Amino acid sequence: MGDLRASLSASGAMFLVGTLAAVSASVSSYPVYGGQAVRYILAALILFAVAHARGHGLVRLTGREWAYLLGLAATGIVAFNVFVVEGTRYASAAFIGTIVGTVPVVLAVIGPLAAGKRPSPRVLIGALVVVGGATLATGLGTGTPRGILFSVGALACEVCFSMLALPLLPKLGAIRVSAYAGAASVPMLLVLGFATAGTDALRMPTMPEALGLTYLAVIVSAGAFLLWYSALSTLGADRAGLFAGCLPIGAIVTAALLGQGLPAVAELAGAAVVIAGVLIGIRPRRPATDRLTVLASLT
Repeated sequence: MGDLRASLSASGAMFLVGTLAAVSASVSSYPVYGGQAVRYILAALILFAVAHARGHGLVRLTGREWAYLLGLAATGIVAFNVFVVEGTRYASAAFIGTIVGTVPVVLAVIGPLAAGKRPSPRVLIGALVVVGGATLATGLGTGTPRGILFSVGALACEVCFSMLALPLLPKLGAIRVSAYAGAASVPMLLVLGFATAGTDALRMPTMPEALGLTYLAVIVSAGAFLLWYSALSTLGADRAGLFAGCLPIGAIVTAALLGQGLPAVAELAGAAVVIAGVLIGIRPRRPATDRLTVLASLT
């Protein structure tokens, strides 16, 4: 996969995740963790079916690989949902989104360091611009000290969602990483669901709830996971992280399409800044030999 295709996959993944907020309104009355369990059961079944159709069978994992996979499911999926859901009790959605929206900067630093490399100044500058644009689009919102802690926890889980997948991608590939992670999260979500809602955790959904859960499973989970992990192995965590800025763009567009309000000037300006930051960070660096050739031709 070339950089252009990977960039389109990463931006598409984050755009689809951005549709989550608007669509979640249709399932807001369904038990949260039971709904998440249903969502990831469906997503995992779809992804395993896609893997089978492409001839990708099950793979035996080592103990270390199981640790990465279970850590990915526990943090990047389950704990992330817990922090976001509980965080909304103490902070506005905009505040949580602003904190989690700093993930491009974190990945721009942690990604290269984990690979034994120095962070790219160009990618870091692009990440800062992306965060600025996302903040402008979503607004700062309000939050309490507990809200800050939950938001930072969600940010850490979002980082784990990418970093813990990187060691698994060479062996499993994007489809199986997505399928395995989704399946591994289901038992954990069911435990949370029954602990918080009892037997109602998996009640029969209404038609709007069923449609909403299906969308979240097929598009936001299976589709976005596959696109994201396909891009991650090509771009690396630092450059792929830039596209997290596309998340508020997806939220703005979806809200407008569903009649939940047209975007404000600040939201449109923020989206433009996000796109500029992505272009800054993702632009291929010209090799030193090419720069010397250009300089020589000017002298």
